Amino acid sequence: MEEVVKSISFDGRDIRLKIGLLAPQAGGSVLIESGDTSVLVTATRSGGREGIDFLPLTVDYEERMYAAGKFPGSFQRRESRPSEKAILTGRLIDRPMRPLFPGWLRDDIQLVATTMSLDETVPPDVLAVTGASIATLLAQIPFDGPMAAVRVGLVGDDFIINPTYREIADGDLDLVVAGTEAGIIMVEAGASELPEEDMIEAIDFGYEAVRDLIQAQLDILKDLGLSLVQEEAPEVDATLETFIAERATKPVKAILGRFEKDKNVRDAALDEVKASIAAEIAELDEDNLVRVAASANGKVLPQTFKSITKKLMRKQIVDDSVRVDGRKLDEVRPIWCRAGVLPKKVHGSGLFNRGLTQVLSVVTLGTPGDAQELDDLHPDTEKRYLHHYNFPPYSVGETRPMRGPGRREIGHGALAERALLPVLPSKESFPYVIRVVSEVLSSNGSTSMGSVCGSSLGLMDAGVPIKKPVSGAAMGLIKEGEEIRILTDIQGIEDFLGDMDFKVAGTKEGITALQLDMKISGLPMNVIAEAIHRAKPARLHILGKMLEALEGPRTDIASSAPRLMTIRISPDQIGMIIGPGGKTIKGITEQTGAKIDIEDDGTVTISASDGEKGKKARAIIEGMTRRIIEGDIYAGRVTRIIPIGAFVEFLPGKEGMIHISQLADYRVGKVEDEVAVGDSVVIKVREVDSRGRINLTRLGISPDEAAAVKTTVD
Repeated sequence: MEEVVKSISFDGRDIRLKIGLLAPQAGGSVLIESGDTSVLVTATRSGGREGIDFLPLTVDYEERMYAAGKFPGSFQRRESRPSEKAILTGRLIDRPMRPLFPGWLRDDIQLVATTMSLDETVPPDVLAVTGASIATLLAQIPFDGPMAAVRVGLVGDDFIINPTYREIADGDLDLVVAGTEAGIIMVEAGASELPEEDMIEAIDFGYEAVRDLIQAQLDILKDLGLSLVQEEAPEVDATLETFIAERATKPVKAILGRFEKDKNVRDAALDEVKASIAAEIAELDEDNLVRVAASANGKVLPQTFKSITKKLMRKQIVDDSVRVDGRKLDEVRPIWCRAGVLPKKVHGSGLFNRGLTQVLSVVTLGTPGDAQELDDLHPDTEKRYLHHYNFPPYSVGETRPMRGPGRREIGHGALAERALLPVLPSKESFPYVIRVVSEVLSSNGSTSMGSVCGSSLGLMDAGVPIKKPVSGAAMGLIKEGEEIRILTDIQGIEDFLGDMDFKVAGTKEGITALQLDMKISGLPMNVIAEAIHRAKPARLHILGKMLEALEGPRTDIASSAPRLMTIRISPDQIGMIIGPGGKTIKGITEQTGAKIDIEDDGTVTISASDGEKGKKARAIIEGMTRRIIEGDIYAGRVTRIIPIGAFVEFLPGKEGMIHISQLADYRVGKVEDEVAVGDSVVIKVREVDSRGRINLTRLGISPDEAAAVKTTVD
């Protein structure tokens, strides 16, 4: 293919699209660049597999450490498991792409985005999302695109497109907007309590830039003489579907019309209808066409039954504005909460229950050394707040092998983390590393927002001085033709069979996190705005229920949590505290039982199981780092004796020598005649020599000066 280069500019920041340069055997490929960040994105399609009833789409985002001129930090010195950031970027690509492929497509499709070069100011993730759309179009895969994504930042009062890492960190908004010509299809945002109107304006601002990128993709197709691929869906024998529909429609409609609040009762009734139809199919004659169709594809029954249930559930909502559990469209399920549900060996815990969704969030407070070290392309090198989300099979009444966290678990944990970050105390005022684990104990929709609510309670129970509690609600949508119904606090069936999952989290002042995913090709801005506005009363209602359980952070942290003390020393004193081979700092730890963490800027954090141990370690470090001035008078203890003098520890970790000539105002024959090891003595600093050695004296100290000095060494 002939190389094609196209450039588009946003506020002086260019995005360059290079096609035909790399990966010629991939179905389609593009090198998308901004600044010195380059991402190669490919799309490849292969033949379908027998017997599958879903789209086998695989999305991989690959980080190469050479992109930033780094070596991998692993033992093997090569990239291995993807980092959490890489997994989240893969999800960011997958979420707007997946709903744009036709529902009948069963071919294997793989999208691979590889960061080849990283400009430390330009994030590669949104480039990869747009690149996925271009590569798919070039691969001539059936696809309801083009689709594009941009990031929006807020610096001061100004929105900016594709902000740098620094602008994201310093601003009040980190928003990713993805969309098609039909409308917005994905939103991902973290914000510092941004008002609803400002968030809506930011999304609209981003979508304008998305349109420009969509037009650029259409121009590229035109330049290459390509068109959007339109493939017809394969023909399907509808005999069996008709047979099932005739027997399922009436009983399913009746079950949904009971407005059963218990999901398990409703599911059991639907399963009974399905089993009855399966029994009828099994009894049909061998020559019957229905039996032939059934034996050819045993998945027709569950697929058709799901389609009928979906149609009837949506019709009931659109026609009657009543949901399957009898709620109004804007009604939140019953809520109850508790804080401190686990023993205080656990530093903090919060239990949040909404309908049949139940989440227990558990808080652990750690020392600076517990921070997570990051080995990826992101400029940050560590994380002080970690939020992990677990979704065991029993939470939905199922059994399956329990492995490590999947993409969904990592994504939900990251969303809850993002929602709570803006309200956490600063490192200076609260130096703890914080880990929250949200255990989903029962799931019927919106467990990620349940994690946010339970975690707010858990943090307050742990005594973390969060600025404000955060609550969250998940909004849904049903779109039938021109009819649109927005649903508040969606449950599992409404998420599974609906068109939108829109999670909104925030404080009473504003939004801290958003996540929007669509199952249709896009929504207009006015519908997005309405969903955001409708989420606010739901959030405030939920927040009120949370505050009934715990009004605010507890005044003291759990007794089982470590006690932290922070002091500042000069960076040039760090080596003295650590000592050769870490000998000094290890000695302090062994002597006091406290743990000591030192940062490059001279911040020393001391942690201990009780306050006295920490105070002892602090006294030693303060003594070692205190500037000694000639003429200062101290009380100390003799630690050792040599023929020419005695060594005295006069501050914790600080020692000087009294020469034999300075022990008394007369001639001393032997040092032992005047002092013994363990004696308390009052001394004056006579000299600090050029090598830092401290020379002491017992001479020239008046009785009043001696009486005024307190012992500083135990």
